[in-house]
Amino acid sequence: MLKLRVVSIVTVLVVLVSCGTKEKEVLSENNLMANDKKSRKEVVYQVFTRLFGNTNTTNKPWGTIEENGVGKFSDFTDKALAEIKDLGVTHIWYTGVPHHDVITDYTKYGISNDDPDVVKGRAGSPYAVKDYYNVNPDLAENPAARLQEFEALIELTHKAGLKLIIDIVPNHVARNYKSISKPEGITDFGETDDKTVVYSVNNNFYYNPGEAFKVPNWQNGYLPLGGEKHPLSDGKFEEVPSKWTGNGSRLSQPDPNDWYETVKINYGVSPEGRHDFDPLPEGFDMKDYKAHFEFWKGKTVPDSWDKFKDIALFWTEKGVDGFRYDMAEMVPVEFWSYMNSAIKMKNPDAFLLAEVYNPSLYRDYIRKGKMDYLYDKVQLYDTLKHVIQGYGKTDNIPPIQEDLKDIEHHMLHFLENHDEQRIASPEFAGNAQIAKPAMVVSATISTSPTLIYFGQELGEPGAEDLGFGDPSRTSIFDYGSVPTINRWVNNKQFDGGQSTAEELNLRDFYKRLLNVTISSEALMGAYQDLHEYNKADTEFYTAKQLAYARWSSNEKLIVISNFDADYGAEINLKLPEALIKTWQLESRDYLLEDLLYDKYKTVLKVSENEAVAKITLKPLESFILKLQ
Repeated sequence: MLKLRVVSIVTVLVVLVSCGTKEKEVLSENNLMANDKKSRKEVVYQVFTRLFGNTNTTNKPWGTIEENGVGKFSDFTDKALAEIKDLGVTHIWYTGVPHHDVITDYTKYGISNDDPDVVKGRAGSPYAVKDYYNVNPDLAENPAARLQEFEALIELTHKAGLKLIIDIVPNHVARNYKSISKPEGITDFGETDDKTVVYSVNNNFYYNPGEAFKVPNWQNGYLPLGGEKHPLSDGKFEEVPSKWTGNGSRLSQPDPNDWYETVKINYGVSPEGRHDFDPLPEGFDMKDYKAHFEFWKGKTVPDSWDKFKDIALFWTEKGVDGFRYDMAEMVPVEFWSYMNSAIKMKNPDAFLLAEVYNPSLYRDYIRKGKMDYLYDKVQLYDTLKHVIQGYGKTDNIPPIQEDLKDIEHHMLHFLENHDEQRIASPEFAGNAQIAKPAMVVSATISTSPTLIYFGQELGEPGAEDLGFGDPSRTSIFDYGSVPTINRWVNNKQFDGGQSTAEELNLRDFYKRLLNVTISSEALMGAYQDLHEYNKADTEFYTAKQLAYARWSSNEKLIVISNFDADYGAEINLKLPEALIKTWQLESRDYLLEDLLYDKYKTVLKVSENEAVAKITLKPLESFILKLQ
């Protein structure tokens, strides 16, 4: 029986209307950005590569690779990739691929051991890269052939109809960076640095001459490897002179909360903030990547710029389709212009995603830096999280779309990634079902790509304590497995054979939603807020509801979402007169049929200057309705 309340509701209703009218797509088209808008939405599946196929369920805190096991490139079989694609995915982001520090002995393969005093966890941080010209030996069946195994995975991924992304972390590298795989003619970071000075434009690092690096003084009972004895875990790490730490700390003995496992890269920015490189000319924010590439031709740039450009082109040449850039705003925007334009000259369709959290910098990193996409974290994600948790209002969402309307296509949407708490964790929502309306809003409110994090589609709570870091986020630092993923992998059958009914039900929801988004023309078209109009003039419409319209020449959509987990309601949703005219709706009844679950039908009644759809919503319910 439907539980009704005359207060807050919010469901998600995507109404598709077929009309022969030729419409202009109004979003972002008046701006020359980093790339042209795609014809269909893109969906990125972020998978933590070493965790995906690991079926060992031991999950011992600080467990070794022998105790807890590790996933491999080979776990991404034809079947596994087909199932990921069928989820409604266009791109797969293999997280943790570049060779980073690990506390596993690979010396017989010519790889030096890494020091636990400057490594987070036993499996290591994927953002403390040790060798950019090879891949993590943990991921290979034969570490000696690890690069060839990843090349085979690139080929297999493309064969499955997916594009692939890997991480590049230009702001910092591992303290012990040393490439044993670099191509001929390439020098290592720091190899030719003048270490007698704090800064020189072509130094790759910043130094504290005359000072030796000291391991942090550990706090709150923390000890590397949980206190286990290890030959290199002696509270010392040889580094003379000391380098500045990855987050910018200039201390020779960084704080335990600093990124002590990494060292900061110098991009030609002096300690006083002087930029020792050419600025982009005025007006270059509106020029395309080809003009940017031509601008840098013949220019002298800092050595670090060339090193990272060479790295990006190395992987582009191997077939990698794009990159996710860690902490991009800590690196000058001019560098991004230099590197990204070079990548685009090799692959115009490269998918370039950056982690930028300062909204005042968004437009510079898109227009000047030639980024395709930035995280929409501090606006949409944070706002949706507050609504999911019950203390935020949907009133705060339309202003975000208005603020970002000129760049909305470039603001990637997500509800989970490796940096954020799992939705199902007690620290976030405690129940993955509660986020379903927010997921529909996140995936349908703009033309931007959608990112989901492996296990999100199964309601993974991230409850395991694997060593470094606290539960609520699936550990990226230690060996282990992910329970919901393990059940879905089902002994490498990749069929959900051990998944619970609730997990499979949630995955079915994600599959239905994501497949609608990648096939809908209207979701790459125009947007109009309906929230303020209905809140002012529609009975029972409150700050727990959200409605908006999406349309193209062939589809007309209305989205209405119910974030209330306890109550449903009946709403007479109204369309503004201007939208009725824009859509050229006639005075008649239009049948609305659900595309998400193929069960719900209702009618949009149009008469003169009014259009009303009576919608019955259950708690947390979502519809995708097509107007026949």
